[in-house]
Amino acid sequence: MVRYRLGFPVKVLGAPLPSHDSRRWQNRPHLSVSLAYLRDIFEYLHRHDIRFYRMAGQLAPYLTHPDLPDFHRQLEECAVELAALGDLARAYRLRLTLHPAFYVQLGSPDPGQVQRSIQELDAAAALLDAMGLDEDAVVVIHVGGTFGDPEATRARFAERVNALRPATRRRLALENGDRHHALDASLWIHRRTGLRLVLDLLHHRCLNPAGYPVAEALALALATWPPGQRPKVHFSTPRTALRRRILHGQEHLQFPLINQHSDFLNPFEFIDFLLLAMERTERAFDIMLEAKGKDLALLRLREQLRTYAPDLAPLVG
Repeated sequence: MVRYRLGFPVKVLGAPLPSHDSRRWQNRPHLSVSLAYLRDIFEYLHRHDIRFYRMAGQLAPYLTHPDLPDFHRQLEECAVELAALGDLARAYRLRLTLHPAFYVQLGSPDPGQVQRSIQELDAAAALLDAMGLDEDAVVVIHVGGTFGDPEATRARFAERVNALRPATRRRLALENGDRHHALDASLWIHRRTGLRLVLDLLHHRCLNPAGYPVAEALALALATWPPGQRPKVHFSTPRTALRRRILHGQEHLQFPLINQHSDFLNPFEFIDFLLLAMERTERAFDIMLEAKGKDLALLRLREQLRTYAPDLAPLVG
């Protein structure tokens, strides 16, 4: 029985498959084009037995752009296609999620930015609803910046989450940050909003002022998901390679940043995490692999598990 489903975000590297219609507005991009691309991606995922995928955040281009009203009715215009694609996702037992862009900042002191953020979240939730997906299809968000006062930002964030439409709020899950708003802040928000928490393990290692060990952090995050819903976590390993760039004929060395994702995943770190998770909880959950290698990193990790952890490999799908 598969206990941990592996997924990857957005871009497919193992085949020439666009993730969404990325044309500029002058070329009349449309959700219908993105959905045709997405159907091809679903077929690719099915062939490779991948059951967890993060869709592109801009499937419906310019959907909420205030100056481009011609794009605002794409969900209604594609209602049949959305429902059919949701049926295909269920037939393939495929869990789908979304992660809106960085400008979604509910904690901002700027009313205009908050209103745009609400529109983006409403649209993301409406898209998942139009596909007929269950509550495991979450929209993952961050608190974002601190705007000079992290406590006040978190308070504004919680207040605005609670004021969202119920249909939008039920889709949301909150991810801990790597520079601001660590797991302890996420737990504070969870207690005031009920938002489910997505533990990003690399972010947690980069920012953990409360000093939670990974096992405790995982248990705390998983416990925020109601029974019957399947939690998700984000797993990545930091980039360690030295980069060399030639600029104006001279070589420049770039050291990797600790919060940058590696191209592929360290299989031994992943195995250690699985063993830790199995010791701490019997609950099944999904693991979004955040690596530059995308689907190629996922497929390689599966191979490595069969080699280096054959007893664990059957638990991972």
